[in-house]
Amino acid sequence: MPLSAQPPASGEPYVLAASLDNARHLSSLLRAVHFQDHATCFATANGLRVTVEDAKCIQANAFIQAEIFQEFAVQEESVTFRINLSVLLDCLTIFGTSSLPGTSTALRMCYRGYGYPLVLFLEEGGVVTVCKINTQEPDELLDFDFCSTKVVNKIILQSEGLREAFAELDMTSEVLQITMSPDKPYFRLSTFGNAGSAHLDYPKDSDLMEAFHCNQTQTNRYKISLLKPSTKALALSCKVSIRTDAQGFLSLQYMIRNEDGQICFVEYYCCPDEDITEAEL
Repeated sequence: MPLSAQPPASGEPYVLAASLDNARHLSSLLRAVHFQDHATCFATANGLRVTVEDAKCIQANAFIQAEIFQEFAVQEESVTFRINLSVLLDCLTIFGTSSLPGTSTALRMCYRGYGYPLVLFLEEGGVVTVCKINTQEPDELLDFDFCSTKVVNKIILQSEGLREAFAELDMTSEVLQITMSPDKPYFRLSTFGNAGSAHLDYPKDSDLMEAFHCNQTQTNRYKISLLKPSTKALALSCKVSIRTDAQGFLSLQYMIRNEDGQICFVEYYCCPDEDITEAEL
């Protein structure tokens, strides 16, 4: 019997039930936000959002739309729980991370509600494994309030451009300085490491630039230690949207296309480094 056809056990109905033919679609996205052990999961009729935070300075969100799943049913307006992300990833890859060609791990994920575990049914090659992961009371999360009306500058780059930048810039620097401007240098990334200062400029008509909407010149610095986790999402992505608001908060939104050509998004929010004074800029 396929996993999606398995009847629920007796007792309360599931408030969340979802099925995927290929669990790797979920595990690769979750790995892109896995820089802390715990995550908060939000499920609505639109899909699943998994949020990870660190030190109230950086937040990552993986968005898995309902259409990605073969079945996605939420019985309440929203379902929220906290879970150990490290354990969840271990369970999703219990059959290994590299399946043989033509094989994949099917997943059915069920949750009965507050106080109940998240139950995973994983099937590969006729072998079914059941995992139960305890859930916890969700933490209150930061609201970066990044609505479009508050965005001052926004560019969209092909991801290869940012991947090359991270490979070339001096990562012994404590900060990454980002300049976005309607005039030259348009988009500049700067580091200040052991080998001195390094700058990478992208003209607004660069082949890598897909959109350029800059209203005012902004220069902000961000701790590289906070940005490093986002390189996991960058490695998977094909495009990245870089936005800043008036306070210098940074949004990095990565567009990720899975093996089946379906689009998902991972977004990172990062606070500017408050230790930097205007004089230093």
